[in-house]
Amino acid sequence: MSMQTEQVKLPPPPGLLASLMAGFDSVANHIAVILPPVLLDLFLWLGPHLRLKDFLQPIIDGLPALAKAFPSGFTDLASVQTVQTAWTTIADQFNLFVILRTFPVGTTSLLSFEMPAKNPYGSPLTMDAGSFLGILGWAILLVLVGWIVGALYYYWVSNVALKLEIHPLWKSLTQTVFLSLIWMGLLFLAGLPALVLLSVLTAISPVLGQVLLFAGAVLLIWLVMPVFFSAHGIFTLQLDAFRAILNSLHMVRFTLPNTGLFLLMFLVLNSGLNFLWNTPSQGSWLLLVGITGHAFISTALLAASFVYYRDINAWLKVVFEQLQRQTTSAKA
Repeated sequence: MSMQTEQVKLPPPPGLLASLMAGFDSVANHIAVILPPVLLDLFLWLGPHLRLKDFLQPIIDGLPALAKAFPSGFTDLASVQTVQTAWTTIADQFNLFVILRTFPVGTTSLLSFEMPAKNPYGSPLTMDAGSFLGILGWAILLVLVGWIVGALYYYWVSNVALKLEIHPLWKSLTQTVFLSLIWMGLLFLAGLPALVLLSVLTAISPVLGQVLLFAGAVLLIWLVMPVFFSAHGIFTLQLDAFRAILNSLHMVRFTLPNTGLFLLMFLVLNSGLNFLWNTPSQGSWLLLVGITGHAFISTALLAASFVYYRDINAWLKVVFEQLQRQTTSAKA
């Protein structure tokens, strides 16, 4: 015989501000944990720059001839010159060392997107990566270094934030590599066609290219959100890469309003304060203040995300257990 059961009152989800405060407190009490992002930005600012000019310049010079291969009226001289100017700027300023800031696991960096063209000593020393094979070799080496340093950084921050039991670092590093390869594969499959399309449309209409670039950025954020916490499962629960991705999808699916608000706060604080940190001139030593401030805030936010990940998964476990008991009681 079945009997009516009293509705179970579910506990509230973890507080967002509590997670943020816990992350900031843990970093403030272990301030040395901000050293990896500080050292990376100092290297990108004061160290040598690795250019791609020898490889890109012949391609840039050949753009007018390439444009003539298209039907008449498809491209005009002004559009080709705009593209040439843009790629010449990239060839002159792009620093291949920025890929030391790897994704999704990597050391946070203020200057990896800025690629400063000067420092307090003047213009940075430059060297060229050379041919395509030289660029490929450098890229592989830098990505490997970025993965290793990024895994050490995440391992350090997660232990500072959560006071975890010491577990083998090599397991986290191995799964970090697998996770990064999965992300790289997905980004390559989706990103390469999108990049080619964006380049062609920008040559036709720079305004249309800017609109599509913004739309693509919004779409990328929307797609990344469900797997934002994939790396957290590796360092917090010692999951393998695939299970960590599935756990992130599961967590975000059942906690979307709360988790979406947390990620919005994460993005607004991190991106918004970057405008402040980049206020000093690249040639001024005051940029050290920005580098240090960014390192502290970004590391504290990372620590807060580990705290939130732990707490929200613990909350989900309690909720599912209570719902299971309620369902079992209702059927009795």
